[in-house]
This record gives sequence, structure tokens and C-alpha cells, in this order.
Amino acid sequence: MIYQRCIECGKTYEDDEIVYRCECNGLLEIVYDFDKIEVDKEKFKNRVFSVWRYFELLPIKNREKIISLKEGGTPLYRCRNLEEELGVKELYVKNEGANPTGSFKDRGMTVGVSKANELNIKVVGCASTGNTSASLAAYSARAKMKCLVLLPKGKVALGKLAQAMIYGAKVVEIDGNFDKALDMVNELAKEGLIYLLNSINPFRLEGQKTIGYEIADELNWEVPDRVIVPVGNAGNISAIWKGFKEFYELGFINELPKMTGIQAEGAKPIVEAFKKGKREIEPYENPETIATAIRIGKPVNAKKALNAIYESNGYAESVSDEEIIKAQKLLARKEGIFVEPASASSIAGLIKLLDEGVIDRSERIVCITTGHGLKDPDAAIRACEETIKVKSLDELKKLLSS
Repeated sequence: MIYQRCIECGKTYEDDEIVYRCECNGLLEIVYDFDKIEVDKEKFKNRVFSVWRYFELLPIKNREKIISLKEGGTPLYRCRNLEEELGVKELYVKNEGANPTGSFKDRGMTVGVSKANELNIKVVGCASTGNTSASLAAYSARAKMKCLVLLPKGKVALGKLAQAMIYGAKVVEIDGNFDKALDMVNELAKEGLIYLLNSINPFRLEGQKTIGYEIADELNWEVPDRVIVPVGNAGNISAIWKGFKEFYELGFINELPKMTGIQAEGAKPIVEAFKKGKREIEPYENPETIATAIRIGKPVNAKKALNAIYESNGYAESVSDEEIIKAQKLLARKEGIFVEPASASSIAGLIKLLDEGVIDRSERIVCITTGHGLKDPDAAIRACEETIKVKSLDELKKLLSS
């Protein structure tokens, strides 16, 4: 049995009801009756390492309705060079940039679009800072659905904009930021003109929880002490926490990690709420950061994210653009992992919290990197030294000798 439940008042809805918020305006989550689900770790072993490895724990009833680009199964890298650099005992990077469209959003979209397919939806839509639009455009193309994406004009990295356009979505730029775009698509969804696949849709977050599943699976059913996640619209950190909690409830793991959320200084409403001990945020009207994927001032899933941080005895911190770029270069040059700026915020946050003594250097730590570096190549080029120019072989030899 699968159903939707409000995290505020507890009201429930059938899994095939198209509803994005409870009538009390609370956020919804997907709930399973695990007593009626036949699944064990051995069953997973013989399946392809992907989101759908965990089919029984996902909200799709008909396997034939699944829309997939072979997402998930992303690498979990042991970062021994960074361990040495930072003086930490055990550090991993879960690189979500290895997904089909280059970001973690693909996990959510395979489930969200599959649910739309099960519901016989013809038109889907979203607001986006870039990655969501790229992912939804790809999955809707595969599902033969029409797709509308709203983007803040002039604020989307070209790599992401190119993806949304080449996949054939109807791409609309608006005068305003992401939050205004989200308000607009919310209105379209209320009128039934689109099926909304932003992270307000709880089915989408069900795909993203598999990051938590995979981390436990890849670590041989042991759990890291801490998972560090970039936070924008705040769905991912709460989804990953849900994944760990479900594995704990099923008896697959014996411990739970501390969830640590990292925001950019120019867009940190969740960090501010956490440091005041609150569960409600004060939105940023004009968020600004080089990390475009987390440039969100009014995160929809803020309450879920704060719940995850508090429940897990975790933490929230912000980092500057300078710290983000430094971390992006460090990860690339020490480990050969190229991520977009928002992704590097998890590494920047780790460094800051180690220096502040919040994170113990003996902890087993997993940092989530959410998107590939080629999503925003301009930011990477600006962060690096200029290319060296030579006119002859002799000049090149002199350069090598120096």
C-alpha cells in the first residue's frame, strides 16, 4: 500500500490523486506499508546498480510505465588525496554528475515522469535554475510528453539552457528569479494545465532518496557518520534522509548519518533558520551566488530539510562564492572530479566545518556533488588561470624546463 501524507496535519491522499500540497498547505510525503512489501538485501544484489534496483520501495506499480535513461548507480569515490590534504580519516564523494543529463535531478525525474506516465499525463512542466529543466526535458522527450520549462532570464548557465532546448522542451524565460517562475508554474498546475514536476511533487523526491539507498549499499550496508549536501530548493537533503530512514526501518542498516546542509552566503534562509533554532524560514527576496543551482531564496522544501537536519542531529552552514570556487578547483586538482559550483559547496562546507571543529576529522564522511562541471563551463574558465601561449617549439621547451 502506497499513499501520500501531509507532514503537518497527517491527512492522507491516494497515490493516484494529483495534489501538490495538503488542504492545510502542508508538504506531502510518500508513505509505504513495509509489512506488505517483500524485499531484502539479497534481492537487490542480482540487479543492475541503478535507481530501479530498489523497485519495491518506489511508488510505481506497473514496471511497463517506467521511463528510464539508466540513471543512478553513480560512483562513490574514496578521496584519499583529499583525506591527506584535509587531515580526515575517511572521505567519499558521491558524484551525481555521472547521471544521464549530468545531475541528481535524473533520479527524481525517472520516478516523477514514470508516475506521470502511469497517470496518463500528456503535459509536464517545471520552474528551474537549470538542472531541473534539463532533466525534465530529457525524460519527457523519452516519454513522448509535451514539456514546458520556466527559467529566470539571463540567470541560467549555458550548459543547462542548451540541454533544455536540444531535448525539445518549450523553454520560456521570465523577468524575475526562480521563485517567481515557481509561483507561475504552480498556478498552471492548479488549473490542471500541466503536471508539475518541481520538488514540491513528492513522487519526484522518491527517486532522489535512492542516493541514500546507494550510499548504504555501496558501503556494504555500513552508514557514514555524516552526509553533506548542497541545499537549494531543499528537496534533496530531505529525500536522502528519507532513504536512510527507510533502510533503517527495514533493518537493512543499524545506524543513521548526520545530515549536513550547505547553502551559499547569498541564499541561506535555511542556515539562518537552523542557527536560530527555528523550523520556519525568512525568504530571501533577491538571492545571489555564483552557484546558480542553489540560488534560491524561498526553498519549497525548507521545512522538510530542517526536519532532516534536526532529526539527524546534523548541521547547516553557508559558504562564500570564494570558498565554493576554491573547493571546486581543489576537488578537480586533487581527485580529478569536475563539478559545477553548487556541487562544490559540499566540499567547501566540509572544509569550513572542519576548521570550526563542528566536524570531527575521525568521522566517515560522504559529500554529495550534485552536477557535472560542464553544466557551467564559463564559471570554471573564470576561476582558472589564463592559458599559456607559445609561438615555437623552442619556447615550449623553455616552458617545460622552467
